[in-house]
Amino acid sequence: MTDPTDAAEAATPRVLVADDHPLWLSALERDLSARGVDVVGTAADGPAAVRRTRATTPDVLVLDLNLPGMRGDEVCRALGDLPTRVLILSASGEQQDVLAAIKAGATGYLVKSASPQEIVDAVHATARGEAVFTPGLAGLVLGEFRRLRTDPAEEAAADPARPIPQLTPRETEVLRLVATGLGSKDIAAQLHLSHRTVQNHVQNTLGKLHLHNRVELVRFALAHGLEDD
Repeated sequence: MTDPTDAAEAATPRVLVADDHPLWLSALERDLSARGVDVVGTAADGPAAVRRTRATTPDVLVLDLNLPGMRGDEVCRALGDLPTRVLILSASGEQQDVLAAIKAGATGYLVKSASPQEIVDAVHATARGEAVFTPGLAGLVLGEFRRLRTDPAEEAAADPARPIPQLTPRETEVLRLVATGLGSKDIAAQLHLSHRTVQNHVQNTLGKLHLHNRVELVRFALAHGLEDD
């Protein structure tokens, strides 16, 4: 008998792709579709990306940063009220571009040198709420969150005195490891749990904390000092 959680994990993500280079856009749409991803639409500029994402509410928006009409971070902010998760796919790996996108609400960030299979895997992971980064960029984001944690203005904005809803001991343990930058598979191995169990703990914690993705979860955990407990 099939476990319903396994079925949910294997569900085909609905994806919208936004990029202003026609050949790249066409190739990416073809690669995703060939690997079983349901591409529900495309967009060639920022305003169209916002309109079509609102019209279709895909699971994932694969978004280029440098779109005509609106920058990628502006698109992220304009869609902040939707459940759609944003995976940035950009030619730029510059620190300021990466951090601007993540602060605007993007869940993950890949550079365009990633292979088609890496992009597909990242789309599936993003749909599950996991933060996916090109190697090297995850440390950059985590380091910035740690810096913000020590910045008096940012620390005040994060309100570390805010009460944390009651988490189970296991959820707290998982959250502490999330704050170190570990992915679900690494956490599962460290705690001797299944990958799915860790994902369930993360999703439950997101719900209790009223957060949307693991990037927000990392920042929340660091702001509340959970990494050091």
